[in-house]
Amino acid sequence: MRSARAVTVPVLAVSLSACQTAGTGPGNLTAQSSDAARPAMERIALAARNCWFKSGNRQFRGYRLAPELNSFSGRPRILIVPADRPEDRPLAVVEGQGSPATISAYGPLMSASVGNRIATDVRRWSGGASTCSS
Repeated sequence: MRSARAVTVPVLAVSLSACQTAGTGPGNLTAQSSDAARPAMERIALAARNCWFKSGNRQFRGYRLAPELNSFSGRPRILIVPADRPEDRPLAVVEGQGSPATISAYGPLMSASVGNRIATDVRRWSGGASTCSS
């Protein structure tokens, strides 16, 4: 006779794996910057605006950038929100904290294919670059 525990563990594992979304993006990101959070996030916000939105990049066509660089919490950030519903919950957040800054990126877009572009660019911009990738 099989124990209830022997049956429960495999069923629980299958149930939990069904709750996970299968994404093609990298998931949450953490990067380091030699700058303090505010200057690092200013550079990232300008580069994101120019490279993702002003350039007409197709991956970002349905989104809008919402910078929140004046932060009383010490965590300046930029939000990526739906272009047609900017008041909705952010789809991606990129925020900096500390000096030198730790830059974090998270949210549903980080698990989508566009998350690969966000991660690559944010890592590069955290390191001091401000150029667009090709």
